[in-house]
Amino acid sequence: MRDVGGRPYDGRVKLLLLSLNPGAMRPFLDGVASGAPLRVGYIDDAQVAYADAPWVLAERRSIEALGHELVDITARDLTAADFAAMLSAVDAVYVAGGSTFALLEALRVTGNDDILAERVRGGLPYIGCSAGSIIAGPDIAPASLMDDPRDGPALTDFGGLGLIGRTVIPHADGLLAPYPPSLIEETIATYSESHDLLPVRDDQALRVDGDEETMIASAPAAGE
Repeated sequence: MRDVGGRPYDGRVKLLLLSLNPGAMRPFLDGVASGAPLRVGYIDDAQVAYADAPWVLAERRSIEALGHELVDITARDLTAADFAAMLSAVDAVYVAGGSTFALLEALRVTGNDDILAERVRGGLPYIGCSAGSIIAGPDIAPASLMDDPRDGPALTDFGGLGLIGRTVIPHADGLLAPYPPSLIEETIATYSESHDLLPVRDDQALRVDGDEETMIASAPAAGE
C-alpha cells in the first residue's frame, strides 16, 4: 500500500476511460473518497493548441461541476521530479481530450509517461477522456486517422502507457462531426487486424478496477 495525495490506495489499477460524456465521473470519484472533495490533477497537454475553444472549456466545466478542486498540470513544462511531486499532491488525475499525438509527445519527451504509468499502477486513480483514454492503451497508432500524427513530431514510436491491453477508439457512434461513421469504420477496418481495438461510444466509458474491466453508461453533463 502506498500513500498518494494523502490517501491510501491498495495498488490496484483504477481507470475510467471516457469517450466524451462525463456522467460516469461522479460515481468513480465518489468511490475514491466516499463523496469527499478531492484534488484532481488536470493534465491538459492535449488541449494546449486549442486554448479557449468552447469544447475545451466545456470539458473542464464538467469536472468543476462535481465540486472537486482542479490542479492544472502541463506535463511538457515539468521536469520528471516536479511532475512526480505534483502527482503526489493529488488524489486522482484527469487526462483531457484533444490531440492524442501532442499529448503522448508531451509526456514522452519529459519522461513523464513512465512516471504517470508507475503512479497509476500503484493505485492513483486515472480518468481519461478521448485522447486521454487512447494513450492509456498499448499503442496510439490507430488514432492516426482521427488525429494528426504530425502534432507529435518528436515521437519515435507510438507506444502508449500500457495500462490496458486494448486501444480505445472513442466517439465510436460517429455522432461528433469531426468523427463521422465513415471515419470510425475506416479506422476499425485499417487497424483491427494489427491491433486489439475497443470502440467506445460517447455515452459509454470503460471502468477498470484491477483485473476487472466493465463497460458502463456515461451520460451527458446536466443541461446538455
